[in-house]
Amino acid sequence: MPQVEISIGGRVFEVACQDGEEAYLTTAAAMLDTEASALTAQVGRLPESRMLLMAGLMLADKMAALQDKVKGLEAKAGETVEVPVIPPHVTEMMAELAARAEAMAEALEDGAVS
Repeated sequence: MPQVEISIGGRVFEVACQDGEEAYLTTAAAMLDTEASALTAQVGRLPESRMLLMAGLMLADKMAALQDKVKGLEAKAGETVEVPVIPPHVTEMMAELAARAEAMAEALEDGAVS
């Protein structure tokens, strides 16, 4: 099981992960470090547990906002789009005109146009 050394809020941790998950762990740690560094810049030095808790909550808040945005976009994408429907009388008229045009074309082919 690989061991990955990560840095969060200026503190170094060694964390075990599954084979092939090192990049995911490093990326997640970098996101947590960004939040922890912002906290440290605003508040100063915090106890490790408090820093990790607050940084995790900040990430969770961002995640919740993104989930809300995705839900809104999914709802918008799933909305029914109304397409105008051709009224039946227009369809019937078009069919009648097509039939007349076919009859005229047939008559022209037969040479019986008056």
